[in-house]
Amino acid sequence: MREHILVVEDEKHLGVGIKYNLEAENYRVTLVNDGPTALRLVDAGNDNFHLIILDLMLPGMSGYTVCETIRDAGVNTPVLMLSARTLAEDRARGFDAGANQYMNKPFELDELLSRVKNLLQLAAIGTPQNSSGNAHSRKPTAALQTTSFGNVHANFLNHEVIVDGKPVAITPKQLRLLRYFAENPDRVIGRSELLIEVWEISGKLQTRAVDQTIAQLRKIIEPDSAVPVHLLTIRDAGYRFIPTPNAAATPPSAADPESPLPPEI
Repeated sequence: MREHILVVEDEKHLGVGIKYNLEAENYRVTLVNDGPTALRLVDAGNDNFHLIILDLMLPGMSGYTVCETIRDAGVNTPVLMLSARTLAEDRARGFDAGANQYMNKPFELDELLSRVKNLLQLAAIGTPQNSSGNAHSRKPTAALQTTSFGNVHANFLNHEVIVDGKPVAITPKQLRLLRYFAENPDRVIGRSELLIEVWEISGKLQTRAVDQTIAQLRKIIEPDSAVPVHLLTIRDAGYRFIPTPNAAATPPSAADPESPLPPEI
């Protein structure tokens, strides 16, 4: 069965060009030029898309909103976001919305095809928690409803975070990440585990989404995001959440808040 790709692109010449080249690679392609149409197709569920190539600047509804909507609906289809925006905050917002990869326009066709192939292969593999090769084992626990640490109080049921007595803005992905850390305190958690448990995608996917969202979360929960005391980087291993910093010694490697990001495919 040929993989089915949904292309959401309002620039007609570019959308047609992408469709033509993907079909030349023997993919089945559906091309639409606006967000609402894409959402209707995904919501209908009749086509079983294997990948969504999503433009960021769409008429009436941004690619951010499209991506957030399908993720909130529980759709885990890989999303490759395309944008002429090159700022780091634009890329971070794209990953936070649920994109798996992000490409800047203009792009080389060979790179696009390579990314498409990579995402389709990883999606076909499935997430490692369903295989004997799972890198971590965790007993199921009841979902945490609230947590408090330092000057932070989070109510996960009400989607509310209070810092220093004041409510702060937090995205669903950031809150879900915080919840997972709060459910697994004082334990080193690797990027692959976070991709599986929080992003619900393959832990083998090479993406900066985890690192970007960690950095954003630190700005919300840490007294000083440049010198984190709750959410530490453990070099070459992952991250460790410490609700009460004095209760555990900080490993030397955690003193450096940022470890090198994995290469983005």
